[in-house]
Amino acid sequence: QVQLVESGGGLVQAGGSLTLSCAASGRTFSSYVMGWFRQAPGKEREFVGSISSAGVITVYADSVKGRFTISRDNAKNTVYLQMNSLNPEDTSVYYCAATVRNRLTRLPRDYDYWGQGTQVTVSS
Repeated sequence: QVQLVESGGGLVQAGGSLTLSCAASGRTFSSYVMGWFRQAPGKEREFVGSISSAGVITVYADSVKGRFTISRDNAKNTVYLQMNSLNPEDTSVYYCAATVRNRLTRLPRDYDYWGQGTQVTVSS
């Protein structure tokens, strides 16, 4: 079993930055493709980005491309989401997820493990 715990959420003003962390349990973290998703009230869960198991390749949703950066430190079993130039539309609960598939998939259904989420609120 894999447990994921997000942290780093909070309140930030528009234009500001915030970095989220996702700590994973287990010794096989380095074998998983990791993804970040977000979900606002009344909306579907939205793909944010994903990162390959070795951290070499990343993909992003168009809505965050150029503003968000995903990275990982496999020695620490941790994946990060650095968010810059935040705007109120970024307000959401952010989730990290892991998939055993060796694909940088955008589909929530392809992910096998999920964290509990962390709230990010961006004020105007």
